[in-house]
Amino acid sequence: MADNNKRRRKDPIGDELPFKNKLKSDALILETLKNFSTASSSSSVSQTLTLQDLTLPFRCREVADLSLSSVQSNIESLILKIAHSIISGQGFSFDVPSRSATNQLYVAELDRIVLKEKSSQRPFANISTVRKSAITARIIQLIHQLCLKGIHVTKRDLFYTDVKLFQDQIQSDAVLDDVSCMLGCTRSSLNVVAAEKGVVVGRLIFSDNGDMIDCTKMGMGGKAIPPNIDRVGDMQSDALFILLVEKDAAYMRLAEDRFYNRFPCIIVTAKGQPDVATRLFLRKMKTELKLPVLALVDSDPYGLKILSVYGCGSKNMSYDSANLTTPDIKWLGVRPSDLDKYKIPEQCRLPMTEQDIKTGKDMLEEDFVKKNPGWVEELTLMVKTKQKAEIQALSTFGFQYLSEVYLPLKLQQKDWL
Repeated sequence: MADNNKRRRKDPIGDELPFKNKLKSDALILETLKNFSTASSSSSVSQTLTLQDLTLPFRCREVADLSLSSVQSNIESLILKIAHSIISGQGFSFDVPSRSATNQLYVAELDRIVLKEKSSQRPFANISTVRKSAITARIIQLIHQLCLKGIHVTKRDLFYTDVKLFQDQIQSDAVLDDVSCMLGCTRSSLNVVAAEKGVVVGRLIFSDNGDMIDCTKMGMGGKAIPPNIDRVGDMQSDALFILLVEKDAAYMRLAEDRFYNRFPCIIVTAKGQPDVATRLFLRKMKTELKLPVLALVDSDPYGLKILSVYGCGSKNMSYDSANLTTPDIKWLGVRPSDLDKYKIPEQCRLPMTEQDIKTGKDMLEEDFVKKNPGWVEELTLMVKTKQKAEIQALSTFGFQYLSEVYLPLKLQQKDWL
């Protein structure tokens, strides 16, 4: 009979986990976190700069949360203006704010991307813009109906109201953003929401449309983040920080291990590219609870891109960056320097593609990256080594290495950027 003991692979457990012997007691780590949370709360109070506080050499366009009656009034004023133009024999044209990259700017004082004032005409009597003008008019009509009925619909619902005209949801979604910008209101003010995507678990209690939700009692699946932020209120928490996680797999690991009970925190994920609802929810938590936000993303250019969307805003929705961004998010990991620091095996590291390298180099040219020397150093290392890694690479040391060693050690050492 074969000796099975010779074939059996001994998994690293207990104190054999790499770097576990460097961990101090949970009580000492908690003390470090309490000091960090208190300092972050104090700095949050003083950070109240707005676009109006700055003297910029150009005008910028920002939208605001408007009531349904205000949105309705703005639409009716716009249509009245168009009607006058048609009656006078001039036809009609939509004045659409330009959301191109050349009309956007990163403002270091605000640490976010803003939209400048430039706009373009979208005339109906022009063969190159007639179809987009028709889509714009149709979207405005549908939004007006929502205002009258006082109901919410999803972006998918909106698309299916006129599939023949829209042809593709990407087109109706893009014009929806145009309309939001034209009317000077946030997209949420239009009563059009995206399907639920993000989830939250941990030390948070809040009301959702009047129902009190305790996120410690939602199981490992957590609570779906409401697509309509107006439903959310009465946030309460004894957490010391918010842990923003890029991937659903890492989120599930931390939720199942109840990491939020060992180190009081709120764990949130949008399962990849951040959606509007998750960005709004994260900002609301940061604003109301005054908690620091630590981000756990993949060690690749796209992980840092996702982090920058939460922190500085997306170029696609720069007109609404004041409402969608969460300032001062710290990059906890997984960072390129962690691959050697935590001795991630070569087989768990992935070679960067030419597109990855190009994306990394392009990001090094972004002002919001240049502002943070630590980000520049990490991104430069990534491009130089041409290696990337997912959060799951840590599982090579054991499925619970992320929650048992990696994150506690990061928190203990205050190892974030």
